[in-house]
Amino acid sequence: MRLSITEYIPQTDNSRRPLLIWLLTVGVAFTILTLIVAAPIASATNHSQLAIAIYRPFGTFCHQLPERSFFIAGHPLAVCARCMGLYGGFALLLVLYPLIRSLRSVALPPAKWLYLAAAPLFVDFSLTYLGIWENTHTSRLLTGMLMGGVTVFYVMPGLVELAMRVSRKPQQKDPSPTFTFVSPEAIAAAPSDYSAPERRI
Repeated sequence: MRLSITEYIPQTDNSRRPLLIWLLTVGVAFTILTLIVAAPIASATNHSQLAIAIYRPFGTFCHQLPERSFFIAGHPLAVCARCMGLYGGFALLLVLYPLIRSLRSVALPPAKWLYLAAAPLFVDFSLTYLGIWENTHTSRLLTGMLMGGVTVFYVMPGLVELAMRVSRKPQQKDPSPTFTFVSPEAIAAAPSDYSAPERRI
């Protein structure tokens, strides 16, 4: 899809900044995945304090129900299967993002694609909640990965545009004063209040 020139970062801006933002985001995403996997390994190797320090922050965003989570070494991951799909899908598509779309593009896709990506996750959750059928670890993982992957195309343009706005320095005004030369003839020709006594204060 061809984008208009206004949907790209101007070429005069630092061209390395979008790449640095992408690399930083990839680093954060894979750090999160590493922590998710490290939690059960820490529990299995008797590093309970480390395990608690990892489980607790993730518990703020995830229910962490063992029956809805994958296990490593007999201990559940730091998040449930669906959240694992969200984090994993985001990280996977984030790595592939430069191959799919220019890092300099700041245009957002239509919102309908985000809704379509969320639809399978919503259906998977709703059918189980209504007791129509019981979803599985696989269905939770895959629907989460779809949602997480599509989210990348909305997050990255926003991060890049924000970074470029912050990096732009405001234009400084010229501190040197300006003078206007007025000839003696112009001064002599200018009207004076003293020529009309009634205008004096």
